Amino acid sequence: MSRMNATTGPVDWDTARRVAARAARPGPTASRAELEDLVGALREAAGPAAEHAARVTRLTPADGREPAEVSRVLVVDRAGWTRANVQMFATMSAPPAGADAHGQPDADADAGDATPARTSPAGRLAAGAQLGAALALLAGKVLGQFDPFTPPAGAGPDAPGEGRLLLVAPNVLHLERQLTLEPADFRLWVSLHEQTHALQFAAAPWLSTHLRTRFTQLLGELTGQGEETFGRMVSTVGKVLTDDESSILDVLTTEQRGLVDEVGAVMALLEGHADVAMDAVGRSVVPSVREIRRKFEDRRDKGARARGPAGVVRRLLGMDAKLAQYREGAVFVRAVRSRVGVNGLNAVWAASENLPSAAEIADPSAWVRRVHG
Repeated sequence: MSRMNATTGPVDWDTARRVAARAARPGPTASRAELEDLVGALREAAGPAAEHAARVTRLTPADGREPAEVSRVLVVDRAGWTRANVQMFATMSAPPAGADAHGQPDADADAGDATPARTSPAGRLAAGAQLGAALALLAGKVLGQFDPFTPPAGAGPDAPGEGRLLLVAPNVLHLERQLTLEPADFRLWVSLHEQTHALQFAAAPWLSTHLRTRFTQLLGELTGQGEETFGRMVSTVGKVLTDDESSILDVLTTEQRGLVDEVGAVMALLEGHADVAMDAVGRSVVPSVREIRRKFEDRRDKGARARGPAGVVRRLLGMDAKLAQYREGAVFVRAVRSRVGVNGLNAVWAASENLPSAAEIADPSAWVRRVHG
């Protein structure tokens, strides 16, 4: 039985896929010629973007591949993005085959403990519908995404991810129109961010297993608490709808928040590093890079100040936390580079113990002292 059709686990993945694909809005209209140009330009930008990202980050794939070979580029619409993410979440919800961050038996993350408990059919349907609805909302906001977790078609569930780079064409088109950006520059700029992610995972092949293990550990704890946890999550969502101070994090235990903080620190590193790289290529590569960054940050700030329904959606989907990850991670990366250089920063990709903690993201000098002495 395929992972997507499994009858156990916390989510009905088929329901999630159907709800997300149907609820996702199609995006801006364009002529056939415009759409063909957009799709072709995004595909063409991905290769040079990988080369530029490798130059500014000095990251090299551990298996000796060329930078442009570490990701399979897929230009998708919004519905296609939701389908890909349902597949990714289904992959991540199943624990990896008992390996630690270096591919060895993991002493601190028991795969048995991470296995989600059985959930009732009603609970699985509700979770599938909830996930599908959330993905449909996010589908209009994501420009690109690198997926290191999903195995190639036809591979076993524990096969390594193929490295899918998703570029969401209607969202790129919408934003370049809305912000009046130079299309060629913006498409390359977006690709630079995602190809930096591809290089991060290629340079640190243990990283995808490390993150997947933590994710399944957290998911296993939540689903292991059964329907009571689902009820508390629903109650918390209701509070978010009426209280500006409420958060989905309110439903987590101290231990679960610790896992969230650990994963959040890694995500801050990944996002901040990619944000720094996409600007570091300079105006010789992306002539309007400064204008793009200025307009992009203005848009982010306006979104973070949103109130009413827009603000509720941002809190429910964790978008404000995501914005903080970009900015805190970028501050960390720049601070470390100023102290120990690009090669010193790249020690972070050598082993899982070199990853920054949440406290070190906020205090880069502490990471430098711990890793470099």
